[in-house]
Amino acid sequence: MQYWLMKSEPETYSIDDLHLEQKTGWDGIRNYQARNLMRDQMQVGDQVLFYHSNAKPPGVAGLAVVSQTGLVDPSQFDSSSKYFDPKASLEAPRWIMVEITYKSSFSHFVPLPDLRQQKELEGLMVIQKGSRLSVQPVSQQHFETICQMGGARV
Repeated sequence: MQYWLMKSEPETYSIDDLHLEQKTGWDGIRNYQARNLMRDQMQVGDQVLFYHSNAKPPGVAGLAVVSQTGLVDPSQFDSSSKYFDPKASLEAPRWIMVEITYKSSFSHFVPLPDLRQQKELEGLMVIQKGSRLSVQPVSQQHFETICQMGGARV
């Protein structure tokens, strides 16, 4: 099992939206490194920290689990979508996504400043300056520490 942090702007799609819908395709990723992580490394059953980015403050709001992998992102074919890619075709899709399923919301939102203050989280990608990747690997130790901070059982 692997562990991930996936970022979403809460006004676009929040942990509450995921709770309501129970599952969603993680579409619209247009960064090759993030795409490659989803395409090549994510597996069904992997655990996900759901991170609210561009919030005041940003931070980890809850948990999800990868429920499907290797899905073609349909937004690349939709010319009315901001994620449309004119170079993509049904025969040669460029963008792959995963599906995640809601697991739980944290009883205590874990803001980014609190993450930065935890010595146990040294090396966590999201607390590093300039780290903008929307899909990030997380160590098991970091995952468990953040879950404890959020009041979730691991």
